[in-house]
Amino acid sequence: MAEILSKLGAAAGVGGPRDGLTRINRVGRDISFSDVLKARLEQKAGVKFSAHAMDRLNERNIVLDNETLGRLSGAVSRAEEKGMKDSLIIVDDRAFIVSIQNRTVVTAMTGDSIRDNIFTNIDSTILA
Repeated sequence: MAEILSKLGAAAGVGGPRDGLTRINRVGRDISFSDVLKARLEQKAGVKFSAHAMDRLNERNIVLDNETLGRLSGAVSRAEEKGMKDSLIIVDDRAFIVSIQNRTVVTAMTGDSIRDNIFTNIDSTILA
């Protein structure tokens, strides 16, 4: 974790620890590590993550590696080509509800929460 922060810090000017958090100072606004992580995920995947989705990723310990992000992005692109609006995208044992028009992951789940759920307000399902 410290190695990641130091790499990000070299590129973005990370300030010192304050109240146990590392923050990046930008024009009068502090940006948390969570904000930096979200931006990095969005940059790699070509999709955005809502605050709710980020909370679910954290709560459910869902780890997104480069391969998963690539598959997710590819599925979003395919759904976009077909004119879909809201999709359930399943990548291995993880499921994502995505607003295709906004390229935004709305929520994420894994394991039992996939099996015990009813998915509504979607117009497509993609196995990526």
